[in-house]
Amino acid sequence: MRLEKCWFCSSTIYPGHGIQFVRNDAKIFRFCRSKCHKNFKMKRNPRKVKWTKAYRRLHGKDMTQDATFEFERKRNRPERYDRNVTENTLKAIKKIDKVRVDREARHHAKRMKGKKAQLQREAAKELEQSIHMVKAPAALQQEPSLTLPKLKVKVSLQQTEDNRMEE
Repeated sequence: MRLEKCWFCSSTIYPGHGIQFVRNDAKIFRFCRSKCHKNFKMKRNPRKVKWTKAYRRLHGKDMTQDATFEFERKRNRPERYDRNVTENTLKAIKKIDKVRVDREARHHAKRMKGKKAQLQREAAKELEQSIHMVKAPAALQQEPSLTLPKLKVKVSLQQTEDNRMEE
């Protein structure tokens, strides 16, 4: 059973699925679904369409260079069947899949590292702007600990002088 790759989005095409387009110069393009085929006919660049693998790799969202991708490469040379080689290959495939999943998880964790701090800053800003919706104004006056502390911003002398000149 031969599994092909979609020319547009790089997803796997199983036998009996997808669309095949043969150009006049005998180049074969395989598509997993009509969405990819239509985008190809509209002459869209897969590197600029956000849901494709090419876009994700180009913009650092997926791993691009990894030794485990070497095993996925298509080979057209037939191999003589050997039971031991097949058994070892199947064992190796399981190990390679586990290594790839671990590396992808590490890559994702590294990408999302700064996201948590950014979300906390956004949440604090939102809370500061709309604290009056959470607590009644009378409660805020009675208990000042409910309000967020005001942030102090240092203003340089040069900026204050510029402001005076504008006035």
